[in-house]
Amino acid sequence: MSAGGRGEFIIAVDQGTTNTKAILVDAAGEVVAKASAPLTSSYPRPGWAEQSAEDIWATVQAVIADIVGKAGDKIAGLAIANQRETLVVWNAETGKPIAPAILWQCRRTAKACEALIAEGRDPMVVEATGLSINALFPASKLAWVMENVAEAKALAAQGLLRAGTVDSWLLYKLTGGKEFATDHSNASRTQLFNTGTLKWDEGLCDLFKVSVAALPDVRPSDSRFGEVAEGATALSAGVPILAMMGDSHAALYGHRVREPGLVKATYGTGSSLMTLTPGRVLSKNGLSSTIAWSDRNGVAYALEGNITVSAQAAAFAAEMLGLPDAKALSALAQTVPDAAGVVFVPALAGLGAPHWNDNVSGTISGMTLATTRAHIARATLDAIVLQISDVFTAMEKDLGARLDGLLADGGASSNDFLMQLQADVLDRPVARSGQAEVGAIGVAMMALLGLHGEGAGADETRSEFRPQADAAAWRQEARRGWQSLLARLIAH
Repeated sequence: MSAGGRGEFIIAVDQGTTNTKAILVDAAGEVVAKASAPLTSSYPRPGWAEQSAEDIWATVQAVIADIVGKAGDKIAGLAIANQRETLVVWNAETGKPIAPAILWQCRRTAKACEALIAEGRDPMVVEATGLSINALFPASKLAWVMENVAEAKALAAQGLLRAGTVDSWLLYKLTGGKEFATDHSNASRTQLFNTGTLKWDEGLCDLFKVSVAALPDVRPSDSRFGEVAEGATALSAGVPILAMMGDSHAALYGHRVREPGLVKATYGTGSSLMTLTPGRVLSKNGLSSTIAWSDRNGVAYALEGNITVSAQAAAFAAEMLGLPDAKALSALAQTVPDAAGVVFVPALAGLGAPHWNDNVSGTISGMTLATTRAHIARATLDAIVLQISDVFTAMEKDLGARLDGLLADGGASSNDFLMQLQADVLDRPVARSGQAEVGAIGVAMMALLGLHGEGAGADETRSEFRPQADAAAWRQEARRGWQSLLARLIAH
């Protein structure tokens, strides 16, 4: 790696659920170095999911140190993409979390959300936020903290409570407590932010019993959010934080999508599908209306569907079948032509978009004495692509237009067989990014836009998967079996 003077590179941190990654990007948008650190989650009760906020911060420090060791003192700025809807709550005076970070997957507030819906609160919340009341979003999580963590109310009364998504926690730590802010994309996922007025909604804060004073300042995604404090990381003091975005939003940006027509799907623990919309569109088909990003050109809006358990289903099934990993599961699945009538609905943490049902649990149906482990493995991969297909179809209904294809990224997208199944079930082309860290690249591009006044990005190579001509019969049968089982589970 050749390097001249200080200020040549952007470090882009992608803080995810299972690991924290960082990439070093040059002024042309080329990735010249990478680092990664694993992160563990805990599940203290059924439906609960948590992480240590301090561990999240420690992994960010670790990957930054790794990258700095490779780049030296040539960093022009820092950019952050983060797991969304995960809530961190801390004491502004001590800088210490007052509870574990409540993960986006956590369902502890599902009953409370059902109660609010039963009270007729959902239409008002959707109108303001574009999001139907659900335990996925931080609003109900923060309400739970206010009710169940003794320290929270006392700190709120003193003006010392800080509550935000992971980006705001990292910014606070990076700047030594000087900055407490988030960007429009992350704020739009809290269910406390009015995406029409672009302000925290006092009515929603009252509904969820949240103090507006505890929430971060909201800024465009390409803002200069602050400067790295002395000793916070291996970076020199004064390095600017130039961009922050939710990871799914950053991935859409990293795919270079700037106008409606294509859908981005990130295949991770869960999956997020996102497509740009011509203005703010409220879904009638189980999707979320969200802010994709905001920059000097204004606010870009999108529709999104969040699938709670996606690629994680493959890891789960592999363990249940006594296989070493998801790769072995895929290899086994390819030994049979189809699932032979076996259908797996991986509602291991309830059903996400577009069905939104916390009462459905993981179910396998259609087994006979002829069923083998290979059929179950194949049904698992079918489930991943069928869930994606449900959201894709809902997007087309909301937009009243045919979508041209799917742009894929995320760990599971490296599976060629899975990507071909996806193209076959959608009957649309699937283009897989040639870059493993599309989210980090996207937020780096946003940072470069803020730094230079124009975006940058190296030409991207993609692998394309087209629907197979003989897939129509399988597609029809797979969809029929999937929809039939879903209908029975939802009606139960």
